[in-house]
Amino acid sequence: MGTLVRGALSALHVGSARNCKTLLFDRRRLFAADVIGLSRHSEHAGAAAAGHGDDELHCRLYRTHIPTSPVQKALLAAGSGVAALLDPYRHDMVAVLGETTGELALRRLRDRMRGDPEGYQILQERPRIRVSTLDLERLGAMPDGSFGREYLRFLDENGVTPDSRADVKFVDDEELAFVIQRYREVHDLMHTLLGMPTNMLGEVVVKWFEAVQTGLPMCILGAVLGPLRLSARRLQLLTATLIPWALRNGRNAHCLLNVYYEQRWEQSLESLREELGIEPPPQL
Repeated sequence: MGTLVRGALSALHVGSARNCKTLLFDRRRLFAADVIGLSRHSEHAGAAAAGHGDDELHCRLYRTHIPTSPVQKALLAAGSGVAALLDPYRHDMVAVLGETTGELALRRLRDRMRGDPEGYQILQERPRIRVSTLDLERLGAMPDGSFGREYLRFLDENGVTPDSRADVKFVDDEELAFVIQRYREVHDLMHTLLGMPTNMLGEVVVKWFEAVQTGLPMCILGAVLGPLRLSARRLQLLTATLIPWALRNGRNAHCLLNVYYEQRWEQSLESLREELGIEPPPQL
């Protein structure tokens, strides 16, 4: 795999650096503009169709829902997939890809949550992880090593916020929309549990773990293609140590969507890892 990836990376650098950068920038801009344009068109069409209340398929199922046809979903999936490949940090494109390709995986995740007491409680109560729902002062006052304190430390050190997660739009089932929204909002909690930073290496490791845990196509895509952007040294570390660790823990750990994290802030991070079956993270 290392030889294949390094060969692909070398191919990406053929020609002048300036021309490559210009070409990539133009492609990113065009693909993103096309997808955003289709998304806005779908939103306007959904708003118009929502007025026809007799047609259940064209009704908004939740506040942010944008009804789309199978053809529109396919176009959104293709466009957002290419845009996310060109720029993995386009979280809006990654979000669209997840919503338009993940229905079967989301149904399986929903069923797992229904079959677990804690997961079922989450489905019933619909908690949200936002700045408005978190007591940040309380988390900051918790002792070092507690899950809540380490989560806040992760947010501060990586300059991220829970409010950066986009609302779901293109999932045509209200309960499944919550499942993928919950997945997005616990993503940083997974980083905390797995001890992974938000750089490309850390994101790829988390994606391998999530791919096993969730089966979401966007996670699988990110896990497979993400290594193309890594240096040779990091690629070797990933393939030799981190991927086997992520796969093993993804298979053996408790489903992380079935954890009511808001009730675990005071628990130590070490004991929570032990409870969920997550091994101590390897050194990066």
